[in-house]
Amino acid sequence: MKELFSIKNKVAVITGASGVLGGSLAKSFIEAGAKVVALGRNQETLDARVKELTDLGGDALAVEANVMDIESLEAASVKIKEKYGSIDILLNIAGGNIPAATLSPEQSFFDMDMKGWTEVTDLNINGTVYPSYVFGKAMAEQGSGNIINISSMAAYSAITRVAGYSAAKSAITNFTQWLASDLALKFGDKLRVNAVAPGFFIGDQNRAILLNPDGSLTERSKKVMAKTPMQRFGEVEELNGVVQFLCSDAASFITGALIPVDGGFSAFSGV
Repeated sequence: MKELFSIKNKVAVITGASGVLGGSLAKSFIEAGAKVVALGRNQETLDARVKELTDLGGDALAVEANVMDIESLEAASVKIKEKYGSIDILLNIAGGNIPAATLSPEQSFFDMDMKGWTEVTDLNINGTVYPSYVFGKAMAEQGSGNIINISSMAAYSAITRVAGYSAAKSAITNFTQWLASDLALKFGDKLRVNAVAPGFFIGDQNRAILLNPDGSLTERSKKVMAKTPMQRFGEVEELNGVVQFLCSDAASFITGALIPVDGGFSAFSGV
């Protein structure tokens, strides 16, 4: 059973590896014996992340690339294959909401900054599609691989103020299903694509919306808690297990799935 859940010696490319979620997954994968490629736009930040990983005794590589630039991703793919020989796992973690695409409580859709809309949808859709296009091709050529995308509770039902982010994450859910089907039909059952839908976690992007300066809940957070049966926010480490599971042979017949990690938010009507 232990071997069934193993990702030891697998080469895992993690976009957004310098962020909180990407960093947590990178550490988790290193501890599980995987080889981690930290992918991002800032070499200095990536080098710092890789030092953390190698200090744990792991095998890690920093590769500077922009998830919105296919040519830079293709160059990264060549570099990774030259070092490790294969690309077994892609974790599409880069993404998130941006202030310019977030409405205030008093604003309506017609107050939306459409440049912000374009930026957030482009980042969250193409920022997943482009890496999948490049690194997924490497997987198709070798006949095996796993891609994990990040969806959201906003893909299940409407969440106020974040229209662009919501639309993009709904697209990611659909893209996950589409790509899972396409790869399995055309390249066999060893290529799988799944997604994880986090519930509410406190991060740099949403801290000011969910917590007051004194650490108390905002009015928005109180609404979140009212619909979360576990009555708490998630801890970023609580995403690691499900991602590792989906990348292991224990999930060999799972593809096109969307798994919520949300404390029951998506299951509860609020009544």
